[in-house]
Amino acid sequence: MATLRSEPAHARVLGGSIIMLVGSGLVSVVNFGYNVAVARMLGPSAFGHAAAAVTLLMLVSAMTLSFQLVCAKFVARNETDAGKSAVYASLTRRAWTAGIMLGSGLILCSGIVARYLNLPTPWVVIILAFGIAFYVPLGAKRGGLQGTCAFAKLSWNFILEAVVKFLGAVVLIQLGYGVLGAVAAISVSVMLAYFFPSVPQELKVNPTAALPASFREGMQAIIFFTGQVIINNIDIILVKHFFSSDQAGMYAAIALVGRVIYFASWSVVSAMFPVSAGAKPKDENHAVLVVPLVIVLAISLVFIVGLTMFPEPVLRAVFGAQFEMALGMEALLSLYAAAAGIYSLGVVLMAYEMSRKIANTGLVQLAVSGAIFLGINIFHSTLHQVVLVQLVLMVALLMIVSLPFFRFRRMNREEAA
Repeated sequence: MATLRSEPAHARVLGGSIIMLVGSGLVSVVNFGYNVAVARMLGPSAFGHAAAAVTLLMLVSAMTLSFQLVCAKFVARNETDAGKSAVYASLTRRAWTAGIMLGSGLILCSGIVARYLNLPTPWVVIILAFGIAFYVPLGAKRGGLQGTCAFAKLSWNFILEAVVKFLGAVVLIQLGYGVLGAVAAISVSVMLAYFFPSVPQELKVNPTAALPASFREGMQAIIFFTGQVIINNIDIILVKHFFSSDQAGMYAAIALVGRVIYFASWSVVSAMFPVSAGAKPKDENHAVLVVPLVIVLAISLVFIVGLTMFPEPVLRAVFGAQFEMALGMEALLSLYAAAAGIYSLGVVLMAYEMSRKIANTGLVQLAVSGAIFLGINIFHSTLHQVVLVQLVLMVALLMIVSLPFFRFRRMNREEAA
């Protein structure tokens, strides 16, 4: 670890970004394979039940990612191994408490949840609840890996979860367990990911006094990821409500392709965050921010140009020939990719500011997520309107979260003069 820490900050961000991008690429391929395999083996109706279970897990991800962010930030900020270990142990205990409470609550309410989601049996919810109990502390573990810049181990952790979920679902469905097998594979994958691989040795030393994680940091993370979860999911829910099944299915396919940009960008942010958080408060190394911004911008431009030039081949290659008949909707791919790319740039800026201090950008993002909900409820005559609402609001969000950085540069120029 000493060698890694001795590298320049921008080199650590670039190297970590490459590792995380490769890992996230493999995870995306395996997760896509899971969705295709489960859909083909179960059929539309049962696949819908499995998708509902995944949606429940996505909602809990706001809590999981919050623990990961806070743990990564304060593990990175503590300079001694004993301090890092103390923060990690404290947040892991809290995460287990939250995970057990969420899982127990879901079991107690399994009948209500199953009826609301039109699930065939409450056992779908109960089986998922066991995975959720592990899913929240898994966030703390990933934060420990991220905070110590153990990017290779972090990538393998994500890959392990995806592979176990895919293989487990195929085997259990083949054995005749149907949707219960698909959901059980999700829970088992989360449980195994919690135990493997192990955390770095520096998080296993006897803990001592440390720079603790604060309540405000935790609330900031929860607000930030709540806004993210809403922005990344509310449009699909509303489109499913306002449009026909065929149109909603086409939109979901378009959204899935466009969101590859966001998931790739988040891998870059994962590498940037601990490096920035571990820097001294007065140490403003702009390369730590510029490198991920350039990478995310390049990823976005490649996708936007590619989807603009070859929309139909992309849809056919990914989802099959039945998507070829969606004439007149090809432009939505590039528009959605543009919205996702602009949002991803905003996420880089917000995450950088959060790594340095308590920031208000999470509240801004939460307000924008509410504006997306209201905007789509008002403007939904066509799918084109739905995407334009998001594009306009993502541009507004990027402009707002950019203001502190423009203000900082102006202050530096004035001091230099």
